[in-house]
Amino acid sequence: MARKKFKERTVAGKVRCVIFRTLLALFGLFFLVLLVGGVWFYFAYGEHFLELRDAAKITVAGVSADKFKSTESSICYFADGTVMQELRNEKNSYYIEYDRIPKDAVNAMLATEDRKFFSHGGYDIYAIGRAALAYLENDGEIRQGGSTITQQLARGVFLTNEKTVDRKVSEIFLASELEKKFSKEQILEFYLNTIYFANGYYGIQTAAVGYFGTGAGTLSLSQIAYLCGIPNSPSLYDPRKHPDKALERRDSVLLQMFENGFIDSDAYAAALEEHITLKDAPKFSYDYEETFAYNCAVRSLMQAEGFVIRNSFSGESDRELYEEAYREEYYKVRHDLYLKGYRIYTSINPTKQQELQRAIDEETASFTDMTEDGVYKLQAAGTCIDNETGFVVAIVGGRSDDTVGYTLNRAYQSPRQPGSSIKPLIVYTPIFENGYYPDTEVVDERFSGGPRNSGGVYSGEIDVRYAISASKNTVAWKLFCENGIEKGLSYLLKMGFEHIVDTDYGAAASLGGLTYGTTTVEMASGYAAIENEGVFRTPTCILKITDSRGNAVIDNTNGAVLSGGTKVQKSTRVYARNAALMMTDCLQTVMKSGTGRKLRLKDVTCAGKTGTTNDQKDGWFVGFTAYYTTAIWVGCDMPKKIDDLMGNTYPERIWNSYMESIHQGLEDRGFEEFFDPRPPEDEDEEEEDEEAFDGEQLISDEEGFFTSEGESSIEGAFEMPEDYSPAPEEPTAELLPEETTVTEIPYEENYFEPGESEAEDSPEEGLWYNSYSETGDTIWITPGELPE
Repeated sequence: MARKKFKERTVAGKVRCVIFRTLLALFGLFFLVLLVGGVWFYFAYGEHFLELRDAAKITVAGVSADKFKSTESSICYFADGTVMQELRNEKNSYYIEYDRIPKDAVNAMLATEDRKFFSHGGYDIYAIGRAALAYLENDGEIRQGGSTITQQLARGVFLTNEKTVDRKVSEIFLASELEKKFSKEQILEFYLNTIYFANGYYGIQTAAVGYFGTGAGTLSLSQIAYLCGIPNSPSLYDPRKHPDKALERRDSVLLQMFENGFIDSDAYAAALEEHITLKDAPKFSYDYEETFAYNCAVRSLMQAEGFVIRNSFSGESDRELYEEAYREEYYKVRHDLYLKGYRIYTSINPTKQQELQRAIDEETASFTDMTEDGVYKLQAAGTCIDNETGFVVAIVGGRSDDTVGYTLNRAYQSPRQPGSSIKPLIVYTPIFENGYYPDTEVVDERFSGGPRNSGGVYSGEIDVRYAISASKNTVAWKLFCENGIEKGLSYLLKMGFEHIVDTDYGAAASLGGLTYGTTTVEMASGYAAIENEGVFRTPTCILKITDSRGNAVIDNTNGAVLSGGTKVQKSTRVYARNAALMMTDCLQTVMKSGTGRKLRLKDVTCAGKTGTTNDQKDGWFVGFTAYYTTAIWVGCDMPKKIDDLMGNTYPERIWNSYMESIHQGLEDRGFEEFFDPRPPEDEDEEEEDEEAFDGEQLISDEEGFFTSEGESSIEGAFEMPEDYSPAPEEPTAELLPEETTVTEIPYEENYFEPGESEAEDSPEEGLWYNSYSETGDTIWITPGELPE
């Protein structure tokens, strides 16, 4: 018996020994891994992190309490260097000392943001561990902050919003240094005076005045909890945009205050029952160019800090998540514009800005009806882009109004259906990439399920040029479907159009039937890409942004310098070059003999397209010269039918008035002709086989035809014949010389609108025609209206 027990004890001892040795080995292995990992980490990142630590020490060493009590205004400049606007902030006048901050506000922030605030040294090691684990779980994407109040203060004052490991490490070092230099009470004071409460309010005193019309010291517990819930996610808990969510957040703040012993059950219950009433939102007064400049500046800074601007989504939930993230980042970056002393240099030309505003005001002056708020019911907006540089030089978001501030810039904030003005972007330029030419024959006829042409006129067999100039809906509809609806809309996505949704993927899009529509900024940029031979440039007015020391933060130029020192914006190709040239050629026909002929420019070659929506609710005109592209929209904020509103009435009149003004003194540069590689139609078939395709392959694939290897990405392209000579250029209107003799006058009836006279077999000497050119013994004539 005793021996059996001894054996049992021996076995148990051996088991314990094995377990102990195993645990010891595992501990040794763990320690070895930590040691090796630590050594590797030190040599890989240690020196860099020490540099960040030293930088944090230097930064905080040069900071006094005044740093948190004052801000430096950002300044925005016109293209000529004059000041457009100085961004001032109300932070100075609403700064309050710690002893004037309500105790409930301090407790609310401690309960919801940093319960260990008075016990840590600037950072919470456990919170950092949780954030690091989340970083690894999300493939290197920082999603969980783990930031203390001190870290949030450091980030808001010293750092950008970029979500990187370096920024997080710098945030920790800065927080640690701040804790060494300032007391806990001072840090809370700085924090509650700098954090963002949505709608442009920074600091609890500013928020109290903005939302409740009174100082923070007079707020109730419920109101304080309501305000202190906002900074956690200013876009999500925005009281003016999401009042229900803001109220839910207040209840959460009150619950956390109760659970952490900051308030008793009676105060908690009473605060929950209190009704929250906000004061009316203030009206801000900015000029249209200023609102656009600030928007462009914020978006540029967002992208510089790593935020990706998107316009394509997998579904509605994806869109909603993106828009939520966008709003939150937008507000954070806009905060920097008010605090960090940026210098914002824009391309806005003050003279052109005034001229665009004048043209809009003058051409809409007969519409005097106003809303109860004193805003004109009929509105207009316009955007002008410099074709040489790609930058916006003028933007007007509505009619001048002395009674209210310009709270809405319709030029970029109000998408509207574009009507037929969308056709060149998603129908015709794309089909020119796919083997069509301006003279390709198509059929204009009514068909089941298809659209109706304006005036109910159908012309049968016509060419593409006439379909464009007469704005034939049936042709655009069929060609859009033939070329691919998704493919057509993809061009808009490539050019950053931001309001395209799933419901837009139908044939009606070919006529501008979009769910939300487009803006004049987007339309101007799209047509500018056509004028720029298929190359797109982002429609921004931001040339450069520097910090308060003059260091470049944003530079939207690629370094190419034009005459006079003007820099060109970065660009990307969207359309094939030759397709864009064909589109430009057809849009010139619109201005010569099509829907835009009555208001073409007098001395400068121009191209453009009208657009009118159903029931004449929206009118558009978008057109360009070699110098500028301008898009004009006219309509009401609450869409309604407007008598006589079409693309070629009020919108084109505004366009014409403005463009005539800014082109004074400029020479007519015209446009480059497109290349037609097809052999002459009357060439003998057998001769074509033997000779027409013996020539060299002259045109590059970028032009939309053949490469030197004989391959083409464009359907229908073929080799260039040796004896090819381009068709004669169609000159501008001029008088036929008296000595002219005519042997042949080809006539194409499809180029005429109803009521226009046809060409005569033997025109009288001195008779006016729209254009003519000579090829051998033949004079090519396009008849036109008599000049006024």
